[in-house]
Amino acid sequence: MQAPQNSVDPAEVAKFEAMAAEWWDPAGKFKPLHMLNPCRLDYITTQIAGEFDRDVTENRPFAGLRLLDIGCGGGLLAEPMARLGAKVVGADAAAGNIPVARVHAAQSGLDIDYRHTTAEALAADGERFDVVLNMEVVEHVADPLAYLTACQTLLKPGGLHICSTINRNAKSYMMAIIGAEVVMRWLPKGTHEWSKFITPDELFDLLGRAGLTPVDRKGFVFNPVAWSWSLSPRDLSVNYVTASTKPA
Repeated sequence: MQAPQNSVDPAEVAKFEAMAAEWWDPAGKFKPLHMLNPCRLDYITTQIAGEFDRDVTENRPFAGLRLLDIGCGGGLLAEPMARLGAKVVGADAAAGNIPVARVHAAQSGLDIDYRHTTAEALAADGERFDVVLNMEVVEHVADPLAYLTACQTLLKPGGLHICSTINRNAKSYMMAIIGAEVVMRWLPKGTHEWSKFITPDELFDLLGRAGLTPVDRKGFVFNPVAWSWSLSPRDLSVNYVTASTKPA
């Protein structure tokens, strides 16, 4: 049997492994994700509720759903998904992230299956999920199409794939690299490579080629006056998120 193709970029993994211990520090290197997280969760919960006919006002509305958070980091998304009732697997190619995530989940009284592994390895093992969260990862892999194809394989028929990333244009270079890494110092220099950013049209094309059906896309927009993030149906100029389904 041929080994599954691995889209992991070792240099990218090393970057995030070096920052692993700071995942749960809202003023640390992952401050941008802590700030963005409420907006991400709003989109994710709305899409899951709509796709699987769940009422988010109920207790544990996602009970019965198996969810994969690929590139889970320290668990910033895995933990709220577990609180909402989903059976969560958190996977990350950076080994240093997993102990951090496990310890924090235990401290929070949450049962989350964290694994040091890749999307390709999980797919080869026959793992299948109702929902795959793929947030701020695709711009860090060596082969986006191979990676998204593995994510598609991981979905059950009728499953939901949510993928966020960063647009590639002059504005995103100024905001995500110059602004976040140089001016604000929210992230270490070199965290992102502008050439790896993906436009919304490119991502929709990749998702389709991977066997998924894109159904929605929205922008994550930062307001420097209110110092907060919001969802926009029109402004996808920097950060944006997509929802896709796997044909039943």
